[in-house]
Amino acid sequence: MIIVTRKGVTDAEIDHIRERVERLGLRTHLSRGEERTIIGCVGDEERLRSVPLATLPGVEAVHEVQRPYKLASRDFDARGASTVAVGDGTIGDGAFLVIAGPCSVEGREMMLKTARHVREQGARALRGGAFKPRTSPYSFRGLGEEGLKILSEVRAETGLPVVTEVMDTRQVELVASYADVLQVGARNMQNFALLTEVGRVQRPVLLKRGMSATVKDLLLAAEYVMAQGNPDVILCERGIRTFATATRNTFDLAAIPVLKRETHLPVLADPSHAGGSRPLVPPLAYAAVAAGADGLMVEVHPEPETATSDGEQSLDFPEFTEFMKGLAPFLEVVGKRTATAG
Repeated sequence: MIIVTRKGVTDAEIDHIRERVERLGLRTHLSRGEERTIIGCVGDEERLRSVPLATLPGVEAVHEVQRPYKLASRDFDARGASTVAVGDGTIGDGAFLVIAGPCSVEGREMMLKTARHVREQGARALRGGAFKPRTSPYSFRGLGEEGLKILSEVRAETGLPVVTEVMDTRQVELVASYADVLQVGARNMQNFALLTEVGRVQRPVLLKRGMSATVKDLLLAAEYVMAQGNPDVILCERGIRTFATATRNTFDLAAIPVLKRETHLPVLADPSHAGGSRPLVPPLAYAAVAAGADGLMVEVHPEPETATSDGEQSLDFPEFTEFMKGLAPFLEVVGKRTATAG
């Protein structure tokens, strides 16, 4: 349920409304816009049905939220589009963020070299996996805490905020002590214990859509994080598994405008995992921008042929340079600006 306040509502009136709702055992979420303020009510809404909320001073209207996801719903944000801080930059509400880097952290020099290049070309955050979920237990699964230390050192030298994956509830505190953004991968999108745990940490969460997940599933996963008090969630469309075999995954381009309609959260696209092939990355990325994406996550490696994982979908340095040049006119057309440097 959401309570829409009158124009010119006072802080005292807002406090009274929230106190009245919270006295019944519900939590309130406040969102201030230019024209209106919304008070979202989260909890057992049956307790509110007998309360004449519309008669409280400062209340203009009371509406039920029909969607199963509440905090992630577009109705819960008076601005219509929220932003998430990533380092010194932001993503969402017109600010466009490019996150770039290798699939896995392989060594300090390689990460530093990559970070310097992607920053020069306009990327404003660095990706790199220290812990890697792999289908085979015999594949390279990351350097662990050593990889996190490398990412931290590279951030100190380049200023790029770090995005890296957390796979287990036991890793959350460790990863959060090094990373700027915690990534929950596609395989863990419905790991509800992990979602709950990252929701308790004051770090932005990049939530990737599961390989067989619907848009509703993704938004309910985001709700798990937000219900713990962490509003800073970035959604990521990275392709889903279908009967098609021409690409690594099937890029659900339509999911981007659907998400922009349903939620106020920023929406990122991962064309590298969607296509699984280097030549497919630019066209999928540019299509995502045209569809309304707020950012891109792109895999970049100095020597893709030697990469320990996902080399076939990683752009080399010259390719990333051309990729960023091609991105600029698309951003201009849709009226988005690149995030500031970290």
